[in-house]
Amino acid sequence: MSKEQVLSNARIVLEDRIVNGSVLIRDGRISDISEGTMSTGEDFEGDYLLPGLIELHTDHLEAHYSPRPGVRWLKIAAIQAHDAQVVTSGITTVFDCLRLGSDEDGGFQKGEMRSMADALAQAKTEGRLRADHLIHLRCEVSTSDVLDHYEDFREDPQVRLVSLMDHAPGQRQFQTMEQYTLYYKTKRGLSDEAFAEFVERQQALSARYAAPHRTALAKACAARGITVASHDDATIEHVEESIGYGIRLAEFPTSFEAAEASHRAGLSVLMGAPNIVRGKSHSGNIAARDLAERGVLDVLSSDYVPFSLIHAPFVLADEVEAIDLPQAIAMVTDTTARSLGLDDRGRVAVGLRADIARVHRPQGIPVVRSVWREGRRVA
Repeated sequence: MSKEQVLSNARIVLEDRIVNGSVLIRDGRISDISEGTMSTGEDFEGDYLLPGLIELHTDHLEAHYSPRPGVRWLKIAAIQAHDAQVVTSGITTVFDCLRLGSDEDGGFQKGEMRSMADALAQAKTEGRLRADHLIHLRCEVSTSDVLDHYEDFREDPQVRLVSLMDHAPGQRQFQTMEQYTLYYKTKRGLSDEAFAEFVERQQALSARYAAPHRTALAKACAARGITVASHDDATIEHVEESIGYGIRLAEFPTSFEAAEASHRAGLSVLMGAPNIVRGKSHSGNIAARDLAERGVLDVLSSDYVPFSLIHAPFVLADEVEAIDLPQAIAMVTDTTARSLGLDDRGRVAVGLRADIARVHRPQGIPVVRSVWREGRRVA
């Protein structure tokens, strides 16, 4: 027997407009969308009915697993805490970032992230999770052991996204030394001599490993149909390199030039939702709001604050004249889904998964009141 439920009297955010109406859910899918007031079903009282948000790049699981230097929390407990926070932010699909490649800046030992992926699979099997969890491998290509770490995931079907990162100083995220000095010298209390030696080592590792590791990882992902993302592209040359690798997602470009070139080439340009909320980058690079005003911002990620993913679209709709709420919501739902080939979610549309967030927003910061995944209430 079919299971049905009605969500009524909502402001439904569709692809191109907002309508007042109701949504019929049948067997976990959206079966019908109707305009007008209904007296049956769960009354949204005029709240927004949005597609469940899709998060591509969050470091938050890592923060729960390693909450202090040298501390490792119980993996299942860390996963459940992370899951609870993303769901109550309206996120119904999350790509959990697992870092591959270790160096003196930190990282995890070989096997740690494989064990975390196994814990994620176990948590799914045991019904512990409310969001749909997939894996995003953050591959630090300038480390000597990143390919060795990747071998642990070569056959894992949970992996749907791989980003190629190089955080060496003097390029990409750290084109100038000001922020790099703050991150690695001031905070660690390094002497001038020790910091100079550290910088030299990082640059040497990048020169030796980055290019061959990018090539090897891009080839491995292409063979498996895994989406590949660039990270911190700063120049036209970086973008051309990304295009050559078959990259589809440009994460956090650090210059207008790189963002615009990526967008023109058909890559989805991803920026941090905290950047939108704060009005600037935490690392001193370009402001995401400026990219939105130029029409070259496609996707938002919560990065390090899960709730920012529901907050930022409302900020954009309020403050950027050319962007209305359906367009802003698409940056955390529809465009995100299309960028990863997830054609069963991301919109309020008949036939798609009933991944839905009820959001109250009289003014200012929105409130996520309820969340459904595949028609089941999870928050």
